[in-house]
Amino acid sequence: MTDFTPLAGTMGGILIGLSAVLLMGGIGRIAGLSGILGGIFTTTWTAEQSWRALFLAGTLGGAVVVALLGGIDPEAITFPGTPLTTALGGLLVGFGTALGAGCTSGHGICGISRLSVRSIVSTVVFMAVAVLTVFVVRHAMGG
Repeated sequence: MTDFTPLAGTMGGILIGLSAVLLMGGIGRIAGLSGILGGIFTTTWTAEQSWRALFLAGTLGGAVVVALLGGIDPEAITFPGTPLTTALGGLLVGFGTALGAGCTSGHGICGISRLSVRSIVSTVVFMAVAVLTVFVVRHAMGG
């Protein structure tokens, strides 16, 4: 069973929304993590890659700070995947974000707030597939 953590979820949502607003208001960019990560890998390093690297470092650093402050117990996090299934999952996610022209953060947070029809449709599809996946894994497969 998954724990219900309304305070952590609310605080996380506020911080994600704040980061999206600051990024859009500050430099006019959408906070889609797959696009931010993908934009780092170019042949020359410019200011464009610098803000992307700082955003990703802040995302990872925030998790470290929360763990150090006792907000999460890193030892309690388990991941049953193997390196092969993790790599395969990463490739599938990368393919999906390329196919869908963005990820859940870009479409679901930034796109919906801009009333983008493409983002609304994409988010509905993401959520429907997520619900179906949870149902299959937990009920049909007995996971």
